[in-house]
Amino acid sequence: MIKRLLCLSVLSLSIAPMVVAQSVDAAANPRRVALEQQFRQQSATLAKQKLGLTDAQLAQLEQTNARFAPQMNQLLAQERDTRRDLRLEMTRGNQANQQHVSDLLDTSIKLQKQRIALVEAEQKDLARFLTPTQRAGYIALQAQFRMRAQELSRKNGQRKMMRGDGQGGKRLP
Repeated sequence: MIKRLLCLSVLSLSIAPMVVAQSVDAAANPRRVALEQQFRQQSATLAKQKLGLTDAQLAQLEQTNARFAPQMNQLLAQERDTRRDLRLEMTRGNQANQQHVSDLLDTSIKLQKQRIALVEAEQKDLARFLTPTQRAGYIALQAQFRMRAQELSRKNGQRKMMRGDGQGGKRLP
């Protein structure tokens, strides 16, 4: 239960910018808006407790996430698309477009470098208001969340395929 709540707390901090963007769409559903607000509050409280954050630190963390999360999400989506395109090209075997494969490999490396630069910039920003121990704890929370989110995504995909509303067995990254 604690692990699940910790994952949810990181989720709220990591997806806060996305939730704000979705809130425009959710305005037609007041219950969803209320649930999202409740979720954000509970998650912030858990993150604050787990990392020992002050109110000021929590506010700064939320600001940092609002600044970096959209960029990170975009990079991760680009990396996922690049891996998918590379896998598709590689399924062609000897018919694979060598130049396209080369371009995709170059793009993959470029995106990895961008992600590392973004993580460094985020860590530099976090170092302004978090102790090294809090930053390390935050990194651990993020990793736990990513693993849990991947697990939930896999399970959700399996349920959809079992119900027949999946992608016909096609699984993208």
